[in-house]
Amino acid sequence: MNDFVFLVALTLKTSLAVLLAAQGEVLSERAGVINLGQEGMLVMGALTGFWTGFVTRDPVLAFAAAGAVGACLALLHGFFAVRLGANQLLSGIALTILGLGLSNYLGRGLIGKVGLRVGEMPIPVLADIPWIGPALFKQNPVVYLGVLVTLASWWMLTRTRFGLAVRACGENPAAADAMGVHVARTRLTCLAAGGFLTGAAGAYLSLVFTPGWKEGISGGQGWIAVAIVIFAGWRPWPALAGALFFGFLSALQFFFQATSVHLVPLYVLRILPYVLTILTLSLATALGRGGRAPAGLGKPYFPEES
Repeated sequence: MNDFVFLVALTLKTSLAVLLAAQGEVLSERAGVINLGQEGMLVMGALTGFWTGFVTRDPVLAFAAAGAVGACLALLHGFFAVRLGANQLLSGIALTILGLGLSNYLGRGLIGKVGLRVGEMPIPVLADIPWIGPALFKQNPVVYLGVLVTLASWWMLTRTRFGLAVRACGENPAAADAMGVHVARTRLTCLAAGGFLTGAAGAYLSLVFTPGWKEGISGGQGWIAVAIVIFAGWRPWPALAGALFFGFLSALQFFFQATSVHLVPLYVLRILPYVLTILTLSLATALGRGGRAPAGLGKPYFPEES
């Protein structure tokens, strides 16, 4: 495998978890709910996916269980943020703290154990295309699903009646309510779907990317996903581009390690995606002033107040 194929393939692999989490955040924020609990849902999904795969040896069940846990945690956030009108930023951060602490406590006995490992699934014929084939079509099936999720998210938000309702809830929940849209139900549905994607992203980390369980397995990728959503203007396709960009930066360190090239110090490459996250958030805050963010983002809504 030449360097080009290796780097492209590794970029796709390293960007997948961030991509799924970012698509989940796009859904919830387009409906008007900020969810800063991505990191907590990600690690709980990783733990659940690893444990379920370790016990059942069934990858589908492992991903489904991880997604279900992510959805339940997102609904917990929704209970406080949507039903009770609590501060969404504080509720999301509390969810991250809960997920990190709970996963560290429950996962102690699983550290070092050999669990299920989900391998690659080359696409016949396409995988044999020189250069492009091994890089793009010899991936894990979850990578292909990540692209399909992006396509489905874009299609749902822009081409369906439900997508119109979601955008209305994010932009002007009072107007959406007047149109007959159940704002709370729509927001909770988007939160649950986004939580499912984030939980599944966690399972990808513990079953595919670095098979096994360890504390802090997500490495801050949940926060990166939140930054990507802002960077992408709350749109699915730019979120895919952002995830690939961060995946490329992360892949560089593995590439340089594998090829023994030391053009850039490794510690710089390791912190680069995180530095860019901070820069992106700062830039968006400085230049955005609301920008393309949904007008009703972060604002609780109760019908009796309309």
